[in-house]
This record gives sequence, structure tokens and C-alpha cells, in this order.
Amino acid sequence: MVSKDMRPDAGRRKFLFGSAAAVASLAGIESAIAGMRSDKSVHVVIIGSGAAGMAIANRLNRALPKGKLTVIDPRAPSYYWPGLTLVATGLWPESKTLIDTADYMPARAEWVKESVKVIDAANNSVQTDTGRNIAYDYLVVAPGVEYDYAAIEGMDEKAIGTNGLASVYHSPAKATASWTAIHKFVNEGGQGIYTMPSTPIRCAGAPLKMTFLTLDRIKQAGTQAKAKIDFHSALGNVFSLPFFSDYTINRWKEDGVPTHLKSDLKAVDLGARKARFATGQGDVELTYDLLHVVPPMRAPAFVRDSELSWKEGNFAEGGWLAVDQGTLQHMDFKNVFGCGDVNGTPRGKTAATVKLSAPLVVANLLSVIEGKEPELIFNGYTSCPLLTKFGSAMLVEFDYEGNLTPTFSFIDPKKESWFAWVMKEQMLKPTYLKMLEGRV
Repeated sequence: MVSKDMRPDAGRRKFLFGSAAAVASLAGIESAIAGMRSDKSVHVVIIGSGAAGMAIANRLNRALPKGKLTVIDPRAPSYYWPGLTLVATGLWPESKTLIDTADYMPARAEWVKESVKVIDAANNSVQTDTGRNIAYDYLVVAPGVEYDYAAIEGMDEKAIGTNGLASVYHSPAKATASWTAIHKFVNEGGQGIYTMPSTPIRCAGAPLKMTFLTLDRIKQAGTQAKAKIDFHSALGNVFSLPFFSDYTINRWKEDGVPTHLKSDLKAVDLGARKARFATGQGDVELTYDLLHVVPPMRAPAFVRDSELSWKEGNFAEGGWLAVDQGTLQHMDFKNVFGCGDVNGTPRGKTAATVKLSAPLVVANLLSVIEGKEPELIFNGYTSCPLLTKFGSAMLVEFDYEGNLTPTFSFIDPKKESWFAWVMKEQMLKPTYLKMLEGRV
């Protein structure tokens, strides 16, 4: 049984990785990490070939010259998830978010294009959906999240893009389909409903970005008089940091967008265009012309049902991976590390978190391979370029404690800026691709 206490041991805090100071001196830290390697002939299995999986695979490819690497994931291509909001609001083509996994897979890594079915951590083994058993010495769990659309009664993923149904999260193809539905709503008008579930979600700012950018599309089309939006959050806020939650709600209020807190989407009637929400005052059924669904999210079943998931505490319900929030090492199985969205940590389901935590995971894994304790401590750095309109954004960076950790002194995270928009729209994808190579 894993402990509820995820705080790193103070005796192991040789580095604080992820603060503003750490980001500013990233090159120096990278230099120190680059010198770390092991000549041990060990077998490392990586579950997932997305941002975290590829970043770690490529770093280990260089740091474990005598080791064996296996990457398990059937997906090809993978997706540039941060770009889907731009696809679903008509700015990018979906092709811009497709990444050929083969271009980033280390040549000497064995790529098993199958799905994981079972993790048997007690016996250091992974079973795939074909029945293949793959033994490992060390395991990195980085499969991302599972979208639980089925938790919403009546929801049909195949219907996204039709009959007023949108959802940015599903895939690039469905983000394109969502833009079809949103574009129709923007021009013809009606009642739009945007949602946020109660579970932890990948890129928690995406529902807000979708709302802001749809509002901007409405202004561009001059249809403010006939296209109305309401936002329903199952939480008591719309953003985990109070300043930005209040800022967003007030901005929407200025644009005539009511915010309904603790209003959780439970069911839809897609044919009748009706949505049912659970609220503190009972269930409410609303009619819509556009419904943007953000599905509840959880860890993939093979993590939830394994010995590796949290069994108690805040992250047990979603079956999230039970890692120490500082070292990202599993709480019980010391030869297992987690990286990315699957981790049961207070924050950090963003690509920015992966960028700063992937090298930490590699360094700590190498320490364990060499028989040492993990030494690098991650403080939960995450970043959200909060898009408030086309050409303007707020660059919100913060840690586990909710402290702002701005990278650039000339960008005020509490003010909208054109530069923050440029970073999101033009600069982040090239950085992301370098991250896949294990170079950033």
C-alpha cells in the first residue's frame, strides 16, 4: 500500500529542479545531466511514445550505451497536443499537429507496436494485448491519460463535429471536426455551452482557451447579438490559481458569458441537443446549439488496475500512477518511474512539465541503476499559455505550491501580451520537437 505522503525526503534535496532559477540555468543543469551515464547492461522498458516517452528514450539512448531499450506503444503518428486548440478554432490545419513517431524513435530501441494490457510490477513484467510478456529491469510509465467520454451518459465520440457537438481533446481529426461545428455556431448563432469536468485533465487551460478563442471568432464575425456562450465548471473555479480564475471569470462577464461553478456535465441527448448537469440544487437540463465537451480523464486501465496506482488519497479515484512528487520514482517499486500526464501528482499534465521533468527522470533512473538514491527533486513546474484572443495570451508558469515561476523577467504573467501569443503559436512546437529528441 503506497503512502499518502508524497513529499520528497529533505535529505535527498541536492537540486531544486523546476523553479524560476532552475529554468534560467537550464543549460547548466543540462550540462551536468549530460555527463551522467551508466555502462550497466540493463533492460529499460518505456510505456508510451509521446512527449515523455520519446524524450526519455532518446536521453537513455545516449546515457545507457550498453543497455537495452524497449518502447511499447501502437500509436503512429503521435500528436502535438498543445496545437489542438489552434486546430479546433480554425487557425492551424490538423496536419501541423501530426508527428511521425518513427522520426524520433532511437534506432537501437525495440519498438513494440502493441498495447499494454497488464503491468505485473511484482514480477518486473509487462503483458501486451497480443499476449506477449516483456520482462524488464527498469520501467518508465509514460502513456498519457485516458479520455473517459463514456462517463457522460449518451455521449458518442464518433458524433463530434456533427449536430453542434465539439471536443478539442479527442484527436487532431476531431479537433478539425470541432471547428466545423464551432464555425457554424459562430456564424449562425444560438446557445453555446462549454464545459470542464471535476477530474484532473490534460492542459487544464484548454477549456478556457477554447472559450476565449470562440468569443474572439464571434467578435470577428460580428455575431455577438445572436451567439451566446455559458461556461459550466464542475469545480469551484475555472483555474487552480485564484488570480487567474477570477481574471477569467471577470473577463467572460464583460463579454456576457455567465460562469456556472460546481455544474458537472452528466448526460447528453445528442439528437435533441440537450445536456444534463448535476448541481448543488439538483440536476438541470439545458438546450444547446453548440456543446463543447471536455471528458473526465483518468489513468489508462493497465495503470489503474495494477499495483502501481494510488490506492488511497486524492489520486486514487483516477487510478493515477503513485510516484513521489519530487523524484518521480514509484512509491513502492523503486525500479519504476513515471513521467507526464499519468503521474498522480498535484499538478503537471502539460508538455512544459514533461520538458523539465524528463531529464530529471533520466538522471534519477541512472542513479538508481548505479545503486544510488535519486538526487534531483522536481517542484512541479508547469506552464499554461492562456490564450485570451487571437494575438494575445498570458504566460502562466507555476509550481506544485501555486507559486508563480516566470521564466522571462520582461513578461508579466498577470498581463496579456503579444509575445506570450507568439511563444505559443510559433515557438513552442520547434521546442517540443527538440524535446522529443532529448535535446531540450
